[in-house]
Amino acid sequence: MSNLLAQPSKLPSNQFDHFYKGGYRIGKLRKGPGGPMRPEEWIASTTTRFGQQENGLSKLLNGQLLKDVIAADPRSWLGEKHIQRFGISTEILVKLLDPDQRLPVHYHPDQKFAKEKLQLNHGKTEAWIILDAPAGAKVGIGFKSQMAKKEVAALVSSHDSTGLLNSLEFKQVRAGDAVFVPAGVPHAIESGIFVLELQEPTDLSILLEWDGFAVDGDKDGHLNLGFDTALDALRLDPLSDEQQGQIISRFESSDVISHGIFKSIADNFFRADYLTGDSRKIEPGFGIFLALAGNGVMRFSNSNPLEVNIGDAIVVPYSAGELNLENCAGILSRPPKA
Repeated sequence: MSNLLAQPSKLPSNQFDHFYKGGYRIGKLRKGPGGPMRPEEWIASTTTRFGQQENGLSKLLNGQLLKDVIAADPRSWLGEKHIQRFGISTEILVKLLDPDQRLPVHYHPDQKFAKEKLQLNHGKTEAWIILDAPAGAKVGIGFKSQMAKKEVAALVSSHDSTGLLNSLEFKQVRAGDAVFVPAGVPHAIESGIFVLELQEPTDLSILLEWDGFAVDGDKDGHLNLGFDTALDALRLDPLSDEQQGQIISRFESSDVISHGIFKSIADNFFRADYLTGDSRKIEPGFGIFLALAGNGVMRFSNSNPLEVNIGDAIVVPYSAGELNLENCAGILSRPPKA
C-alpha cells in the first residue's frame, strides 16, 4: 500500500542553463522561466548533470528531491518486480528540448562503454517525440556511409562543422513523429524542433563540433576521456535498412484511442504511450505524464483523483495503482517492463 510519500504529484518546472539557446516554449507550456539559454527541462529527474552533485535533480512541490523520496520508499514508488530487475533506479530520464539553434553533431556511449570507461550502469540510448516543428524541419541521425575513426577525428580536430553535417543522414520530421536514437549513433537536431525526449538516466554526451555554442569542446566535449578514447564509442557505420525502418514511428495527437508510441526496438530502454480520455487503463507502475491537450482528471485505483491541465507534469508511483484519464490527453513515459 501507498504511504504519504508515494502519491501522484504535480512537478514544478526544472529548467536550467545550458550551452545552447532556447527554452521559451518550455516556459510557456510548463510555467517556467523560459529562455534564452534554458532549452531543456528535466522532468521527474533522479539524474544529475555530468560531474555535478545536484543540478538536474527534480523536486516535488514541497521542495523534497524526488530522488530522496524514492530512495526512502522504493517499493511504493517502483514496485517489487522493478526493484528485483533494476534496483531502485527509475531507469528513465525524461526531458523537454526546445532549441533555438541547431544542436551540435554529437553522440552518446552505450551501456558497455559506460561501464568499462566510466563505471556507470547506463549508457544513453534516447528517443525524440516531436511535439512541434517548423515546415521542412530535419534531424540528422547516423552517417550516410562508412566512416573511419581517423576520418572523424580529423573533422573534429579541424572544427569542420560543414563536413560533419554533410556526413549525416538527415530525415524530415513533423509533429507526431517519434525517432529512436541508439547509443553510439551521431545525430543533430535543427533549430525550432520541440521535443519530448526519453533516455537512459545519464548525462553522457560526446561532442563532435562546438563552434558557435557556449561550450569548450576541447575541454568538456569528451567526458574527460580524451577524444581518442571517446571516439571508440561512436558508431562508424550507417544504420541498416532494417534499423531505419525500426527507428521512426508516429503518434497522432488527434487520435481518440490510447496507444504505444515506439516500435519494439525501444522496449529494452523505455516505453511511451499517448493517452487519451478513453476507457483504457494503464497497469500499476512508475511513470511520468505530460498533459498536452484538454483539462481533465487523472484517476487511480489506489489514490485520489488528480486534476490535470495542459502543461502539467505528474510523477506517478507504482502504489497509485491502475490509472486512466478523463477529458485530457498526453504522453506517459515509463521505464522498460520489469
